[in-house]
Amino acid sequence: MNTPINGDAKSEAEQEEKRLLVHYDTRLPKLSRWQQLQIPVIAWLVWAVIRAIGPTLRFEVLGGQQAGREYRPDLPPHIHAFWHRCIFSAAWKFRNRNVVLMNTTNFDGQWTRRVIERLGFGTAQGSSTRGGLRGLSVMAQRLEEGLDVAFTIDGPRGPRYVAKPGPVMLARRTGRPIIVFHIGLERAWTLEKTWDMFQIPKPFSRAVVVIAPPIPVSEDISREGLERKHQEMQKMLERVRDVAETWFSLSASEQQRERAAWNT
Repeated sequence: MNTPINGDAKSEAEQEEKRLLVHYDTRLPKLSRWQQLQIPVIAWLVWAVIRAIGPTLRFEVLGGQQAGREYRPDLPPHIHAFWHRCIFSAAWKFRNRNVVLMNTTNFDGQWTRRVIERLGFGTAQGSSTRGGLRGLSVMAQRLEEGLDVAFTIDGPRGPRYVAKPGPVMLARRTGRPIIVFHIGLERAWTLEKTWDMFQIPKPFSRAVVVIAPPIPVSEDISREGLERKHQEMQKMLERVRDVAETWFSLSASEQQRERAAWNT
């Protein structure tokens, strides 16, 4: 009877990692001259809107006190994941912290990169539609340097609310835990025709950030265990979204119960 040795198990896990990581690439697309001219104009306009609305927003945070580096600077860096829908609010809330964000290489990604870097983020270029590993390799390097990293987990083109495997694969590779969050808005414009139902907060809106406890991923996890962690991340993303999106419809007593539950 043949007994598998640790090297065989590790090799199988590495092959599975390569299979899933094929979702990321760094090759820049060929852009027309017109597209190249549009990039700086769109980037400036989007940055100006965020810069105008952002300072008027009033944030409350649920959760994160036990795991977030905002509360515990002594903690090692984390991998963050959130839905594309709330990127506007997240870009303002977490600005100027040197968080490295996985950024697509397509046309939208080129102007988006200028916006988020101007807001104090770093970027790791990576497409979710072509093969390659370099984007995640950059994020792994930044984690080793002590920086947090983040994914708009259903971006850049959806499907909406379906999490891609990047954070789980990166967590396995680096040993860093995953923290998911969502931002709900009291008043917002929702772009109904966009794939992500993108939200732009209205000036002076209240906002709630719901941050889940960290999801650890072992570096020697099996293929089946990796899939279970992916599903755990998906469910937790749905959970924080549900709480954040319904927050401003809750009564004062219901909100207080939620605060107690998330902040213990």
